[in-house]
Amino acid sequence: MAAILMPGGPVADAVYAEVGERVKALAAAGTTVGLGTILVGDDPASAGYIAKKHEMCQRYGLVSLHQQLPADASQGDLLSAVARFNADPAVDAFLIQNPVPAGFDFTAAMVAVDPTKDADGLHPVNLGLLALGAPGPRPCTPAGIQALLAYYDVPVAGRNVVIVGRGPTLGRPLSLLLALKEPHANAAVTVVHTGVKDWADYTRRADVVVGAAGVAGMITPDVIRPGAAVVGGGITWEGRRLLSDVDESCAEVAGWITPRLGGVGVTTVALLLRNTVDCAERRASR
Repeated sequence: MAAILMPGGPVADAVYAEVGERVKALAAAGTTVGLGTILVGDDPASAGYIAKKHEMCQRYGLVSLHQQLPADASQGDLLSAVARFNADPAVDAFLIQNPVPAGFDFTAAMVAVDPTKDADGLHPVNLGLLALGAPGPRPCTPAGIQALLAYYDVPVAGRNVVIVGRGPTLGRPLSLLLALKEPHANAAVTVVHTGVKDWADYTRRADVVVGAAGVAGMITPDVIRPGAAVVGGGITWEGRRLLSDVDESCAEVAGWITPRLGGVGVTTVALLLRNTVDCAERRASR
């Protein structure tokens, strides 16, 4: 039996519908929702991601503001851009597009972001709130994966989830999120990575496998249990071709699987807009 495909489009559409209604309600109360973006350099993939975020803002009634820095800018220039958005009342939330060019310290810039304006949910304060299960902006890609699993009725509570990858934007926060005692979580979560000997021994026993290492095609049919849910979270680029950590042939074995294109990335942008609206509502209530 072929795996159930889990495209992100229907999940994102449901989130956008909710976002649109909340933006309208804020507008009726005199509040405009603003998302800011900072891009360093001219990497085509990063520029494309930024353009998509601004396109969705326009579609659903958010105001988008952008600061472009040349690749030869300094770390000080980046920190100044962060400070401007921190101080701008028109910006409810903003992000620094990652990766930044060599020579820039993304972590230092992220720490400088006002945590109440953290659109990506990656500020240390917000990651700490996530660890506590407390309200706050949640990392967009992990939250998008959780939304995907919930939408397609993939059992998670009490199940064995294995995340292959420990990065600070995906693997680590996703492990915290899916282990929380809350709906669509409460799982037994194991994090492995390419430095773990025989990591496939873990994935072969998992009910849910998430590729989050950024190694193209590393999740193959022989390393997953038949019927498991398989999510391609990590990506790499081969020229202009986007590749997933999950080889497409896994569909022959898996019970559920995300597509190479139109999967997790689509939900990530939707959750970014939801985080922005959350920040706007918190500002309006103060």
